[in-house]
Amino acid sequence: MEVGLRVVRGPDWKWGNQDGGEGFVGTVVEVGKPGSTTSPDKTVVVHWDSGARTNYRVGYQGAYDLRIYDNAPIGLRHTNIICDSCQKQGVQGMRWKCTRCHDFDLCSLCFMGDKHDINHAFYRFDSPSSKGVKLPKRSTSSKVQAFGIFGGARVIRGPDWDWANQDGGEGKIGKVSDIRGWDSESGRSVAHVTWCSGSTNVYRVGHKGKVDLKYITASSGGFYYRDHLPVLGEAVEPANPVTPCLFKVGDKVRCDLENEVLKQMQEGHGGWNQRMSEYVGKVGTVHRITDRGDVRVQYDGCANRWTFHPDALRKVQMFGELDKVKIVEDEQQVKELQKNHGEWTDVMRQTLGKTGQVLKVYSDGDLRVQVEGQVWTFNPACCLPVAAHGGGHHPDNTLNGHHPRDRLPELTSLIAQLNELRTSQGAETGPDRLVREAAQGHLETVRDILAKYPEKVDQKSSGKTALQVACHQGHRDIVSLLLSADASLETQDEDGDTALHYSAFGNQPDVLQLLLAKGAKINALNNGGCSTLHVAVNKQHVACVRALLNHGCDVNIQDAYGDTALHDAIGKESREIIDKLVNYPNIDFTIRNKRGFNVLHHAALKGNVFATERILHKCRQIVDLKKDDGFSALHLASLNGHKDVAAALLRNRAEVDIRNNRQQTPLLLSVSQGHSALIELLVKASANINVHDEDGDTCLHLALMRQTVATEKDTSPMLEEIRTQLGMGEDEAQTGAAIACYLAQQGASLTAVNQQGKTPLEVITDPRTVEILQQFAAAYASGNKPKMTPAFEEEEAAECEVCCTQPPSVVFDPCGHCFVCEDCCIKMKKCLKCKVTITAKKKLADGSVVAGTGNTLDLKRRLQEMEDSLQCAVCMERKKDTVFMCGHAVCGKCSEALSICPMCRKAITKRIPLYT
Repeated sequence: MEVGLRVVRGPDWKWGNQDGGEGFVGTVVEVGKPGSTTSPDKTVVVHWDSGARTNYRVGYQGAYDLRIYDNAPIGLRHTNIICDSCQKQGVQGMRWKCTRCHDFDLCSLCFMGDKHDINHAFYRFDSPSSKGVKLPKRSTSSKVQAFGIFGGARVIRGPDWDWANQDGGEGKIGKVSDIRGWDSESGRSVAHVTWCSGSTNVYRVGHKGKVDLKYITASSGGFYYRDHLPVLGEAVEPANPVTPCLFKVGDKVRCDLENEVLKQMQEGHGGWNQRMSEYVGKVGTVHRITDRGDVRVQYDGCANRWTFHPDALRKVQMFGELDKVKIVEDEQQVKELQKNHGEWTDVMRQTLGKTGQVLKVYSDGDLRVQVEGQVWTFNPACCLPVAAHGGGHHPDNTLNGHHPRDRLPELTSLIAQLNELRTSQGAETGPDRLVREAAQGHLETVRDILAKYPEKVDQKSSGKTALQVACHQGHRDIVSLLLSADASLETQDEDGDTALHYSAFGNQPDVLQLLLAKGAKINALNNGGCSTLHVAVNKQHVACVRALLNHGCDVNIQDAYGDTALHDAIGKESREIIDKLVNYPNIDFTIRNKRGFNVLHHAALKGNVFATERILHKCRQIVDLKKDDGFSALHLASLNGHKDVAAALLRNRAEVDIRNNRQQTPLLLSVSQGHSALIELLVKASANINVHDEDGDTCLHLALMRQTVATEKDTSPMLEEIRTQLGMGEDEAQTGAAIACYLAQQGASLTAVNQQGKTPLEVITDPRTVEILQQFAAAYASGNKPKMTPAFEEEEAAECEVCCTQPPSVVFDPCGHCFVCEDCCIKMKKCLKCKVTITAKKKLADGSVVAGTGNTLDLKRRLQEMEDSLQCAVCMERKKDTVFMCGHAVCGKCSEALSICPMCRKAITKRIPLYT
């Protein structure tokens, strides 16, 4: 429970309309403490957006007056979770996870905005460390409209106002344009306000428990599901109890593990990044302890902070220059500690137990110590601190004079910094104003400054040049002016971004093309290895992507994670961008990222059907390409439950029984995860049901060993029928038995033995399941196997789709389509259905190859017949151009001499000319 939480009335509310009415929002500004007479324990003080301020119960006397409307303002963020609706990285506030769809998450705004199927139930995660709370379906829950300080509200200064006369003075009215976060510290915690004077700025509405505003006219913040919100004060069960951390903020720590050991330990504890290896053996400072007990460490000279498993670190005894230290007396101990830390010589024996002074502290923590006039390099573990009068350095004292170098300030988002530049009201003069004026689009002011200080054209403010901010904001005239003043195109900011990167960040294709015309390096990389194309794709700025491709950028550049632009596009699911990249000349579909995924693997992993189909259309030969662990695209789709992707792969002749390094086939993986619809798809595609993995287990073994696997709602018709027979309800989670019965029905062996010497029946503990399984197997043995619909059944064409006269008789390789006759296939180079290049044309009857010339004589005969049908039947020289009332036609010259039709012998009453 923290100040800054946004709240609404809760289940035990009995205070009338103190809040302004149901749905009106307030902010927790004070948390009660034991012994307080004004705010006792288990109470909070809420400042309502209307300006009212009162205490409320959050467990006091067993009553709960409030619900949490939004906890993003206190800085809660699910860092590695992407909202699958709005695609924003790092879900702020509460996270909502679908119980029926695989790996599908929503942020609060999308969940309350009815994104995704409202008939699906969700879990609510109040924080990254909390256990999910299962909620009822939104379709059966009541909604309440939220009111308060939201976009459109009219506001005046509030109780925590501390901004002088920015609003124009007491009582002046402003209008809220939107609610946003305060850099990376908190989300939806400040309001962007435009005052009647025209000035704009952001003001706190929950940030650090402060409220700068109150409304005079409330606006709507949309609707929320009242009963889905957590009750403020009720205990939240943590997902995993966190062991108390041995470290505290400010501690000096070092990781001395081998890279491979550290990489394994990092699983689930911040993950592994190859750059972390650069800091193994170096001393860093504990920046914070996460909710899970992991340790975030800041290293000098590094802009990133790395999160470590706490057991991977050890606390380092730190010293500062001029500190007095005593050398450990134990010779054997010092010898061991000195290995790889200055080493040991016998002459050092004279220093044992003596006092010296630290002359230098090396970056790896080792000390340069002077003892009795001689200087030695010691492992800091060999030294003990010696207290000195007037400020000795104690290992636990973080307030002494020997401070480590100040940590780098927290990086703020690009947008927030630029907005700060645009709205700052500083009084700087001369060249210091250049960047701010460029950001605000003041062309004449920029021109004046450049005239006075031409040498300052590349001067930075907040790490950015005037050219960079002008490119981001799209001020083309200012960009042209700066370039004419010789502004550097390749100057980088702290993140390595150039002006070209900024134009892509700001979605400014016109500016981007101007920079390229002036010679900007189109493939320049920032510190994350990202090209401008990476930025444009990641931001889904189609016009910028188009401009970069038209100028011939390198689409195969890999960023720090090894991802190409197409990898990023697949994750963002922008169809237009995917299509442009896939069709770009010289794109390499086989490039792997640092996790070993090529773009087809990545599409299968993400479940992107469109990308899968487009990639295979251009490069079908990679359909069975494997990662280092042996996983193909079909393995990845099957493991993750992406049925549509698996179907697309199979349509493109993916090997259905392909094996990975653990001898698993896609069917084995689907069964192990309980993906019922995928199991049926693979079985229909003739997957081997009785295949064994490296442990000797068959699909039937795996189904029966995993009877408690939970899956999304099944859409498999045959398994639905089996569920009905077994009496399983719609929400039944134990689908293993149903899958096993289906497999037995399709011919799975009940006698196959795994490496433990067990048959499928021997892993079952329920006698009833054994009996049912034997019944399904007996049905298969007796020939009562249900009729299987082919996985990719197509209607057989009744006639050639080109000439519509003969039946289709030719099969194309490699796609397998059959829809034309031998005569019409002769000149075809690509299949008209799937656009795949035809490598062979085979007769449907016997499989023989159709000759390249085909029936040349027959074609000549048919051509002659067509020509004859157009020639005059009288002179046999000219084309028919006159028709009689009987319907027959001849040429005009011959018709003049005729009185009777030469074909039907009827009298000619009228001659009608034909015009062609």
